Amino acid sequence: MKIGTIILAAGESSRMGGEPKQLLIYKGQSLIRRVTDTALALQRGPVVVVLGAHRARIVPELTGLPITLVDNPSWPTGQASSLKTGLAALYLTHKDIDAVLVLHIDQPLVSLGLLLHMLEVRQDEGKGIVACRYGTQVGVPALFNRDYITELLQLEGDKGLQWVIVRHRNDCSEVPFEAGAIDLNSKRDIEQFQQAQIQVQ
Repeated sequence: MKIGTIILAAGESSRMGGEPKQLLIYKGQSLIRRVTDTALALQRGPVVVVLGAHRARIVPELTGLPITLVDNPSWPTGQASSLKTGLAALYLTHKDIDAVLVLHIDQPLVSLGLLLHMLEVRQDEGKGIVACRYGTQVGVPALFNRDYITELLQLEGDKGLQWVIVRHRNDCSEVPFEAGAIDLNSKRDIEQFQQAQIQVQ
């Protein structure tokens, strides 16, 4: 099964005081490098990283990696534009992909093991969507069969992947991933996360 991975990393990090959260360091790596390395480790197909705000500062983190970098000049309009930019980049060059995996950069505990488990669930249950559940939310990381590409391309503004998932709950397998609730959107989020990690260690 050939999987195209899209990493959404175009956001401005407006609640970070101008500092891009893509470059926050966790366990010696920036968040953007960490998720990209994880996606590459899956070794199932092409990896596309969608950039927008802070592009110039982020690109050096990814230099030399076997990935496709695409710019989304419409990033201020919402996440849907970044998703569509990534899908277009994937589908123009890899029309033979079987599924699309979507990742965010601000879930620091996404691991190769989680992604491999999602593929196992897809194979075992045969559903068209595999999404992660944390708390009451079902969302990314999320895997969509190629049949859903057209519908994903129709998303607008801040209408995200969850809208598609909710519409097709009967065709969605859920993978428990409570750590997915860790969403680093502000400096306070980062402080709390780092403190929690120190306490666990």
